[in-house]
Amino acid sequence: MAVPNDRRYSQTHEWFKVDGNIVTMGITQFAADELTDVTYVELPEPGTAVEAGSLFGEVESVKATSDLYAAVTGTIQARNERLADEPELVNTDPFNDGWMIKVECSDTSPLEKLMDGPAYDQMTAE
Repeated sequence: MAVPNDRRYSQTHEWFKVDGNIVTMGITQFAADELTDVTYVELPEPGTAVEAGSLFGEVESVKATSDLYAAVTGTIQARNERLADEPELVNTDPFNDGWMIKVECSDTSPLEKLMDGPAYDQMTAE
């Protein structure tokens, strides 16, 4: 399954979509499928600072707990409150309704080092 080409992808299977100075983050369908049934998503409160390369939350499933890593530094503007009651959105629609946080950042250039859609598809096919 081809991933959307309007975002960047990390080796740890997070996606990052830029809209001005806001970066929306989530995990890929590949990651969601590997985790199987997501049962809980832990995300920080809006107003929390995040740093590129640091943890910003966790996803728990019946199979494992997986850490979530930010690729940019900034302040969380929003988190997906629906995931508290509907964590399964991460499995059913990870690229849209299953988004996790939105971060306001002044520098999105670290995302340029990440993979585009075709490169991520190639990595997960191997």
